[in-house]
Amino acid sequence: MLDLSKVRSPISWPQCRGDIANEVREVLGTLPKEKVELQLKTVDEIDYPGYVRRRVNYFVDSWTRISAWLFLPEGKDEAPGILCCHQRVPQGKDEPAGKSGDPMLYHAQRYAEMGYVAIAPDCITAGDRVLARKEPYDTRTFYKDSSKMSLAGKMLWDHMQGISVLEELKRVDPARIGVIGHGMGGTNALFLAAFDNRIQACVSSCGFSRFEKDMNKARWHDDDNMQYMPKLEEAFKAGGPEFDWEHILALAAPSPTLLLNTLSNSEFDNPKSCDKAFKQAKKIYKALGAESALDYYSHHDGHAMNRDLMDMADDWFDRWL
Repeated sequence: MLDLSKVRSPISWPQCRGDIANEVREVLGTLPKEKVELQLKTVDEIDYPGYVRRRVNYFVDSWTRISAWLFLPEGKDEAPGILCCHQRVPQGKDEPAGKSGDPMLYHAQRYAEMGYVAIAPDCITAGDRVLARKEPYDTRTFYKDSSKMSLAGKMLWDHMQGISVLEELKRVDPARIGVIGHGMGGTNALFLAAFDNRIQACVSSCGFSRFEKDMNKARWHDDDNMQYMPKLEEAFKAGGPEFDWEHILALAAPSPTLLLNTLSNSEFDNPKSCDKAFKQAKKIYKALGAESALDYYSHHDGHAMNRDLMDMADDWFDRWL
């Protein structure tokens, strides 16, 4: 496994970072070399007290136009922007938009009310992107069409296009863009922070546990017809990949990243392993002179967000954006 302890100064980080990024990209699969023109269109919009919610669509690749909820606060110019990654729910973007699901995860609506521009897109296989006669998160058709890319890689690429939407808006300050997610959304948020340097702040809730101590490693490559990173199956059989979650966290450095993690009723077998990943990645942040930009909070309130955790997320974005 790649050794993070060898990095003791900014000088030694670029080579190590490149090695880590190459290993992770191998698992994520081949991403497109160039971004396509967004051709952003507004389908409809509704006024609410303090903000406007628009239904928009845009291209994520040469042949796929997806829809998203876009929230624009009133009277705000050059506002910070936040991309809201949904968890593994059938309705996809409708949960962070406040239309259905867990009110604690109405992130896009919440941050619009606080003066942020927010966008909540559908991940492939969720919401409006569920294929006819298929269940949400059934990835078999996706892999027939995209054998060289993983689902995680596709979600990463599509979220990068979502960041491009925020960048394109005159109402957004492109130097103040963040991402938030819970569960699968928390996982996707970390990948985005790791591979998109436009992310200036990240909040990830219940997004991971270390591969090494996971007793159900299949969750990462084939979980009830959802193949998130199928290349990990062979890597696990061979003794494990050359990276773990501390390496992915390190890729995000020095971007401010807040980790929220439950130690009880977790979807993961060994949530305490997150503390080890945090401590290992913290060394990289320290070496880069950004020790305070990575923080970790564990709790015993189950696999959920609550008011206290949301307050922490709010404070994090207020601090760094």
